Amino acid sequence: MPETSQPAMTDEQIQAASVGEAPQLNSTVTLAEYDPEWPKLYQREAERIRGLLGDRIVLLEHVGSTSVPGLAAKPVIDILLEVPDSDDEDVYLPALEAAGYRLVIREPDWEKHRLFKGPDTNINLHVHSPGNGQTERFLLFRDRMRTHPEELALYLGKKRELAARTWRYVQNYADAKGEVIEEIVTRARAAR
Repeated sequence: MPETSQPAMTDEQIQAASVGEAPQLNSTVTLAEYDPEWPKLYQREAERIRGLLGDRIVLLEHVGSTSVPGLAAKPVIDILLEVPDSDDEDVYLPALEAAGYRLVIREPDWEKHRLFKGPDTNINLHVHSPGNGQTERFLLFRDRMRTHPEELALYLGKKRELAARTWRYVQNYADAKGEVIEEIVTRARAAR
């Protein structure tokens, strides 16, 4: 999943972006085989978010590995939410927090990114503003993986290789996938 197009984050940057203490993994990453329940979990979350934010939503999409049939993934549903201005947290944060969503990452200097965890489902709710550099990457990557089995196989092989290593933070694992993700996104752009 295109978690980043920025350089790998240092431990200090990971801590600085975290709201509270960044949770350490200090282990390997567990990948689950594709689960057909993942799109249903996304739909349930999407309905809840639509109910909370209504017309404040510019875009809401299921992204990441759980959005690609046949792809093993960390069993975390990645959701991309665009609001008119993600820096204007007063517009969306109170409604999300009242429903049990927890803000865990705040990166105003990187694509105005915010990340929430869900109240009862393991999700990553990525919040951005329109015109950010990540929405196109998320969607190009997802759609390329859905339609090109050779890309899915390439990415899955890299994920399995990296997941077997021990990582201090999950972000370190995400950053390590950056090169193969960039290659796939580049081919997806060229094919448009």
